[in-house]
Parts: sequence; C-alpha cells; structure tokens
Amino acid sequence: MTGDRDRSFRFDYDSPVLTCGRGRTADLGSEVATLGCDRALVVTGRTVGTTDAVMDPVRAGLGDRLADVFAETTPEKRFSTAVDGLRAMEAADADALVAVGGGSSLDIAKGIAALAAADDDPETMAAEFEASGLLPVAGSTPPLVAVPTTLAGADLSTIAGITATPDEGFVETEVGGACYDQRLMPATVVFDADLFATTPAGVLAGSALNGFDKGVETLYAATATPVTDATAMRGLGVMREGLLAWAGEGGDDESADGSGRDERDPDAALDRVVEGYLLVQYGISRPDEMTVSVVHAFGHGLRHAFGMQQGTAHAVMVPHVLKHIFEAVDGRRDLLAAALGVDDADDPAAAVVDAVAEVRDALGLPARLRDVEGTDRDALPEVATAVVEDSFMANGPPGYDPDTDAIERVLDAAW
Repeated sequence: MTGDRDRSFRFDYDSPVLTCGRGRTADLGSEVATLGCDRALVVTGRTVGTTDAVMDPVRAGLGDRLADVFAETTPEKRFSTAVDGLRAMEAADADALVAVGGGSSLDIAKGIAALAAADDDPETMAAEFEASGLLPVAGSTPPLVAVPTTLAGADLSTIAGITATPDEGFVETEVGGACYDQRLMPATVVFDADLFATTPAGVLAGSALNGFDKGVETLYAATATPVTDATAMRGLGVMREGLLAWAGEGGDDESADGSGRDERDPDAALDRVVEGYLLVQYGISRPDEMTVSVVHAFGHGLRHAFGMQQGTAHAVMVPHVLKHIFEAVDGRRDLLAAALGVDDADDPAAAVVDAVAEVRDALGLPARLRDVEGTDRDALPEVATAVVEDSFMANGPPGYDPDTDAIERVLDAAW
C-alpha cells in the first residue's frame, strides 16, 4: 500500500479455475467432469441462445454432458425467471449450471443455484426476499461454470442482482435485491475471445466501461490489498491498450509486453482486452469485502431512476466521479496514473481522468447524461440520494465521505 494506508492486510479469496484462450469453450465437458458433475443446464438469454456462433461451440464443448438449454434470461433478472430455471434444472436432472452470455445470465444462474440449495419452496424464498431484499443461500449449491460474452464484469463475483414484481405472482410489492454468498462464486470461468467476438461491437463496447471500472475502483477502494493492486494495475494497462486498439485508436506493430502480437489486428486487440478483463476482476469479490465502490453506486442510482444500462452509466460518469474523488482525497492517483501509462504527467489526477475519457470516447460511448434516452434532469436529486445510500459507497477511498449535495453536483456536471 502507499501513503497513509496501513500496509497490513488480509486477503481471503477462493478463486475459480480460470481458463483463458481462443477455443477453450471446447474444454467445457472436461471442466464439468472435473467438478464431479454429469449433466449441465446451460443458462442464457434468448438472443445468445439462438446465436449459433455461440451455442454450437458450447454444445460441442459440453458433448454428452449437456442436459438442456434454458434460454430465458432477461436484463430485468427476475425472481420468476430463476424459479423457471430451477424447474428446468430439475426436469433435465442436471447437477451443474453453465451460464453463457452477459451479467444477466450469470446472475440468474446464481439465483437458480440459491433456490436449488434451499430446503424451502420458491414461495417461501420469495417471502424472505420481499421482506429483506436478500435471497438467502443455504445448503450446498450446484457447481456453476461461467462463460462470459460481454465485458460487464460479473464473472468473478459472489453477488447477483435479482428483482421481483407483483405481476410475477411471488411478491406483493416490487423488490430490487440481491443474493450474496461465497457459494455463488463460479467454480470455473472460461474466457474465450472467440465467443466475445460474436457479440455485436456496440454491445461489447457498451459493456466495456463497466468491466474496466472494476480495475479503476479496485485501486482506490478502502478494501484494496497489494494482491489486488497487482492484478488491477496489470489488467487496467492491458485492457486499456487492447480497447484502444480494438476501437481503431491505437496499437503498434508489437505489443507493449514484447509478445510480438500486432496490436493493430482487431483479433489480437480483443485477446488483450479479454486478458485484461480477467485480471481486473481478480480478487474484487471476497467473502468479507468487495472493491467495487463509488462509480458502481452512481451506476445503481442511474439504473434505479432511469433504467440505464450499466456500461452506459459508467461511460458517462467515471471521468466526473474520478475528478470529484481527486478533489476530495488523494484517491491513489499516482498508482492509477502508473496503471494507465500516464505517470509522467505533471498532474497525475487530470491525466487519469483524460486517459479514462479517451477509452470512453474511442468506444463511441455517450459522454453526457442528457444524451442518454429516458433521462430527466429534475430527477437528479433522487439519483443523488440513491447513490449516497448505496452500500458500495462504504468501499470508497479512505477519507471520502460526500453528502447528497456533492453527489448532485457531480451528476449536474455530467448532465
């Protein structure tokens, strides 16, 4: 650690098996077998579930360990969808889950795992969820394998967002909640750039800042450790380099690590993006703490008020949030500058803000709240309150303690 931080730390982390490389989806069957399982239910969304470029490798990789495909997940991440998934798992006699796609599919797979582990029926679980906002996890959960196709960054996580509405038939009031437990950490994650490449470029770019900010926040979070410093710094540099090259805004004949890969090649650039994406997530979600914090709290507030997609929220807000943090505290600006390759700047804080904005702009993502459909300036005070009350704010940099007025000024600057 640096500066005024205590150099002592405790790092409790049970990592999934991490498999990274083009074509590694072919190993799915053996990975499921290694977990001691025979039949896997694939959990995915309707679009991915009908995309042959994704599903053919997944089916081939699982082989005779494929029990069935449940292609019903949606961005709303409904409790009722998890219940339907549980019933599909039981009907297929599956003993493992393979989540394929973005964060929604992984979150629903975690919800299915929580329901599968429970002794209670879904109706009783729904009552507990409505009362507390938390879906309880009890007993042994079925092993979960994650196969991401977007860059949102839910893969190495023990938490899942779950919602419920009265029209689903399980709750009487609308619930925006979560399930959180170490048992929900995937047992294996397969990072295959061939599958990421099937995602439309606009969708992949839209998710990128969400994943990228996992590394940014990990460095300034109060819960940072030297272990996560190392992985986040390396991951941020690699991911930034890869994203700029993938977007056509950078890249040299030879990559910065001396590997000899031509970073002007979009395939090679995407390989770098995926490698960095893996690294920035390592260790961010641990049994007793997380490193995601202020930017994610802003994202949650904007989603609550406007239903804003999280990659979009991060794209708009992160430069403004970083500037705001650096005005209030050190925010480990020197470490961030080094990670982003701008440590030779006279003003490291300004250089960090500019470096992150450069990635956002290269990806063609929105830079102002007013440019995002469905936003309303009059609702910004409501967003500010939600941000301050968000539990992730507790992970902010040491000494950072903003009030709603300060948060509203950040939102207004982003407008």
